[in-house]
Parts: sequence; structure tokens; C-alpha cells
Amino acid sequence: MIIDVHGHYTTAPAALGVWRDLQIASLQDPGRAPKAADLKISDDELRESIETNQLQKMRERGSDLTIFSPRASFMAHHIGDFAVSSAWAAICNELCYRVASLYPEHFVGAAMLPQSPGVDLASCIPELEKCVREYGFVGLNLNPDPSGGHWTSPPLTDRHWYPLYEKMVELDVPAMVHVSTSCNACFHTTGAHYLNADTTAFMQCLNGDLFKDFPTLKFLIPHGGGAVPYHWGRFRGLAQEMKKPLLEEHLLHNIFFDTCVYHQPGINLLTEVIPVDNILFASEMIGAVRGIDPQTGHFFDDTKRYIEAASLTAQQRWQIYEGNARRVFPRLDASLKVRGL
Repeated sequence: MIIDVHGHYTTAPAALGVWRDLQIASLQDPGRAPKAADLKISDDELRESIETNQLQKMRERGSDLTIFSPRASFMAHHIGDFAVSSAWAAICNELCYRVASLYPEHFVGAAMLPQSPGVDLASCIPELEKCVREYGFVGLNLNPDPSGGHWTSPPLTDRHWYPLYEKMVELDVPAMVHVSTSCNACFHTTGAHYLNADTTAFMQCLNGDLFKDFPTLKFLIPHGGGAVPYHWGRFRGLAQEMKKPLLEEHLLHNIFFDTCVYHQPGINLLTEVIPVDNILFASEMIGAVRGIDPQTGHFFDDTKRYIEAASLTAQQRWQIYEGNARRVFPRLDASLKVRGL
């Protein structure tokens, strides 16, 4: 199977954005806040939004299954308070659940959390429980910076995050460490903030000892790990200076990287530097980079082409396409086995 571990519902019907605009407009007058029941999106509208977009491209490019979560830039945890985030997360997660229910052979959900700056992470547990136990979701997106580019939260190794980690371990679900919209003018959302966050999350974990407390906790760092593969020597050297174990022992039992890297040299570097056991196939289509590369004539985010062209054995490609995803997402593996796959 070709399993894409990084998909967002970027093509949701326009009514979702209209509802969100009303919610934001009501922040100064909570009595005018829209109710969840006010959002009306039919199954036919969901089908149209998927079949002419993600599903069409999956068929064209030869992928089978996508781990599907709400649009990352829409999470916007810096807007409003916990009640606002909670209502918004519940709506977005339900839409992904409905898509997965309509197309169970092609989509499985991952949860958006109702994070809010300064709020105890235990507040996110009920939504995560619902998504995993009731919706059958197999993972979650964890925003290390719910302030939207100002980095007011403690590092991921801080005990502030431990209530969520304890629940993740109990449910046996990994987290994709994925920020949302930047409201800091210094950081373009997809060109800087996302990649900064990928690099920052890895360094936070290197600098701490989180996985001594949570040896089975799993993080997926998207977008190829940001700067991590390119500066692997720097991180190895820093770990040595900090008297940390080798990175293979210190982090790579718990941290994984996806292939949302949009040119062949980048994928070549990723697969040459990072152990193949730690790389999972992903495209993030239809996402931040949607155009056609004039140098190749193919879409930038058609990442399967890069994997096929990389210097990999058939066994290594299977690991990247399927084997590693089934190991990192145990609930996905279990659901596939129930289907005889």
C-alpha cells in the first residue's frame, strides 16, 4: 500500500470558512456566536470536495490511503479562548470523520486538538478521546506554538505537555508536530513558520530527555524535518557537546520524518542522511505548494515520483510507503489487518 501520512482537508466546502468567520466576528459579542448545528454541509458536498481534489490526485499519482486531518492553517489556536478552539476543533474533526466514513478505503482521520495559549493541555483530552475511540482516528496534530508565531509555550519537553503525552501513550497514537497560521509578520506561515517549527521541535527534544519518561511516545516531524537533515552534523555535534547519547539512541526510536519535500535533491538528502526506518511517505497535497514545477513538468507535491527516483531498494521503498506507517500508527495497522490488508 502507498500510505500518505500527511493530508489535510484543505478543500472543505466554503460553508466551513463562512461559519468560522462568523465565530471570529462574534468574539466581541459571544451572544452572536454561531452554533455547531448552524453549519450545514451535505454528504454530496463532501463527496464533491474530495472526489474532484484529493481523491482524484491520489488516483492519478498512485497512492491508496491518506491520514486526513483538519487544515493546519485553519487551526489558528491563537484566536479566542479555549471555548472557541473547542467548538472549532469539534466541527473540523467531525468533517474529517465524515469524509473517512464516506471513503473508508482511502481516508482515516487524525485529530485537531482544541489547544489555546496558556490553557492546561488536559483540556484537550476529551476531544482526543472522542476522535480515537468514537471516530477511529489513528493520530493527532500537536501544535507546539499555539500563540501563532510568538512561541509563548514551554518546550515540548516541559511537564506542561505531560497530561497529553500520558493520554497519547495510553491510546497508542502518535502526534504530528505541526504549527498553524503565523500572526507574526517576521514568519511567513508555510515558508518559514512551518519549517522553523519542525527544526525547533527536533532541537527541543534533543536538548531534553523526554523519551526517558515516555519511551513509547512517537512524534512525526513533517516537511522532511525542516532543517534537520541538512544540518544533521550540527545536531550530532550539539548532542555530543551536551553529553547526550548518539542521536540514533537518544531520539530516533521516537522521532520520525515525512517526505513532504518538494524536489528530488531534497528527497535524496533525506533518504541518505536519515535512516530509512524513520521516514514515512507523505505529500501534504493539496497543501502549501500546489503548482507545477517548470523544471520537471510535474506538480511539486507529487512526492511519490521523488521516492521512485531515489537510490532505494524495493525493501526500503516498502518501508517508506507502508511498513513504517503501520509501525508508527499502530491503530492504523490494526484497522488494516481487520480488513485483511
